Amino acid sequence: MKRILIVGGGFAGLWSALGAARKLDEAQATSDVEVVLVNPTAHHSIRVRNYEDDLDVTLVPLVEVLEPAGVRWIRGTATHIDAAAKTVTVDTDGKATSVAYDKLVLASGSHLAYAPVEGLAAHAFDVDTYEGARRLEQHLETVVQEDGGGKRTVIVIGAGLTGVELAAELPSRLRALVAAQGGGVDQPAPRVVLVDRTSLIASAMGGAQPVIEQAMTEMGVEMMPGVDIKRVDSTGITLADGTHIEAATVVWCGGMRASPLAECFPVERDALGRLPVDKHMQVAGVANVFAAGDIARALFEDGKHASVMSCQHGRPMGRYAGHNVAADLLGLPMLPLDIDWYTTIVDLGPWGAVYTEGWDRKLAAQGQLAKKVKKVINCERIYPPRTGVRADLFKAAEPSVQAPPPIGKQTSAGDSAEG
Repeated sequence: MKRILIVGGGFAGLWSALGAARKLDEAQATSDVEVVLVNPTAHHSIRVRNYEDDLDVTLVPLVEVLEPAGVRWIRGTATHIDAAAKTVTVDTDGKATSVAYDKLVLASGSHLAYAPVEGLAAHAFDVDTYEGARRLEQHLETVVQEDGGGKRTVIVIGAGLTGVELAAELPSRLRALVAAQGGGVDQPAPRVVLVDRTSLIASAMGGAQPVIEQAMTEMGVEMMPGVDIKRVDSTGITLADGTHIEAATVVWCGGMRASPLAECFPVERDALGRLPVDKHMQVAGVANVFAAGDIARALFEDGKHASVMSCQHGRPMGRYAGHNVAADLLGLPMLPLDIDWYTTIVDLGPWGAVYTEGWDRKLAAQGQLAKKVKKVINCERIYPPRTGVRADLFKAAEPSVQAPPPIGKQTSAGDSAEG
């Protein structure tokens, strides 16, 4: 039996597996080809929700979605790829196993990239993974019980999308934790500080940037743009000018870098470490290997824009990679992927959200109107079907590009009605 091997169970990996299984089923080739997915955990993580307080809803058991689709799953960590031998080395509980493939889809994603700041990696928390977000949650539950020494101060470093969403969520989240611990009105209020090197908070958000600043101000988030950090330690952060900000909690929300598995291939990678892929998601210059999601760099809108590290692109890249890897193995025509729209919806906690359209991020909606769209995305749109029905999974895995999430009708400032 031939084998399609998928490395990674995130957005791109899960949908690659389901897309491949769907195409094999359509071609009545399931008895000749197996789809195998390798992932280090037993869950598909809705990673983009790790800034939220309810982490339980961010995990989808892999067996729930893979088993009905006929996809086999190996729990382990891929550590090396030998493209010449067509094998992947998988570490399972400390034991290395070589897994052969006929076709490979590399969807091992990305990881948090730490800046070269003294003490940052050792002392900062993160929400890059479910495990990291859970550690932060447990830490906050403990630290808010104490007073003094910046115990109720949280510093978020990095005012990109993740940093903004986390900082917006924290004030109400910390107040709720203090109240749950019996904290009275005489207790010091929680403090949230959002720090960034750029001259503006959320500087890449185009027309939405002033709105984000307004929301942060109204929620009591302190903004410190245009600063450099010299050191991070257990007492807080020290700025380049020597100023020390006391905090028991520092969260790093800096940039991302592609999985180091991309380095297994002798091709030129971009500044983020991503592999170049063509319109069919095939890795340029590497036979039998496709890539999707954060580890891949695809070009959209007739080559004008590179894919971004987000589920917005990872999910369709996965569906097309899965379809095409199966089609390629069976000698059938492949389908090109092109996405001709781009939106950015940023959660701003109780204040609402902002919704932008286009690569220049033109503001299209804000407040509770945009929040409704964000809730649909976070709670419905990016999840696989949970019915356990094979037909539902295959329908969702069709090689297609969804339309942009619709915006409801605005009735007045801050209010909305369904469109």
